[in-house]
Amino acid sequence: MSAAVAQVLRISPAVRSIRPTKPPPRIRRPLPRDENRLPIPHVNLVVRDTAPCRLLDHYYNTVRDDIMYMTYKHQPNPKPPRHVRPKYDPEDPYTKHRFNPPIGGNQYFKRPPPLVTPENVVKLERIQLHTHVKESFSSRSHLLGAMMAFRAISGQNEDSGNQHTVEGVELAVGRRSIQGWVRPGAPIGVKVDLKGPRMYDFLGILVDFILPRIREFPGLVMDGASGPLNSPNAASGVVSFGLPPEAMAFFPQIEVNLDAYPKSYGMHVHLITSAKGVGAQNVARALLSGFQVPFARR
Repeated sequence: MSAAVAQVLRISPAVRSIRPTKPPPRIRRPLPRDENRLPIPHVNLVVRDTAPCRLLDHYYNTVRDDIMYMTYKHQPNPKPPRHVRPKYDPEDPYTKHRFNPPIGGNQYFKRPPPLVTPENVVKLERIQLHTHVKESFSSRSHLLGAMMAFRAISGQNEDSGNQHTVEGVELAVGRRSIQGWVRPGAPIGVKVDLKGPRMYDFLGILVDFILPRIREFPGLVMDGASGPLNSPNAASGVVSFGLPPEAMAFFPQIEVNLDAYPKSYGMHVHLITSAKGVGAQNVARALLSGFQVPFARR
């Protein structure tokens, strides 16, 4: 082939691209890096959900109205709150800056619940998971397996999606010395707090996949109907229960790659609601029953 023919083929319109493209722009200035030597993008990235949360919609469309009707008590002439006298006179200059607790203690569990209005209907605030790793007393490296498992179950990383309210998986440390083997500040386990859509996603997985597969699971045990309503446990508004180590393998995030974790860990689950006052435990259980959490009487 002669050079003239090759020149014609090179400039022929049939050989040219129908959609001319531009080369990608060159980054003249390198991206800054964080403390982990990872590049920081020049745009603000925020990770959001692409679909509405099923249980969250169920709460606002069904459960919220039912709980308001079930817990509403008509009080035409509500009594004013009783004034609790402090231990020291707040006007006394000698005790002005001293710790002044109320007489008889806080006694939050004896306070009446607030009036039910459409603005303060009880709701689920957060879910806390924590586990205790006994082997961490000899070596902190035993906490890595529990951290990996909790990170897979919760899907939470610190400041993930550029959300500064996300704390991620944290270390649980000892608060005081216990018989010489627990020291203040020593890591003894891991914990994670779930809020928002992640919280409802975990609750849905717990109800649909975990609790039905536990062998001989009778349900979350409740106190009897004749139990006192003004005890610290009944006025807390927190429902707590434990999961055995074999339940960790039932989570879909763990079951898909179970061999990647050195062992299975049991965990405590705390469902923290906004219920307060006398009988808050029953209100919290009624709320969770709307999400099909099974309960059983003693």
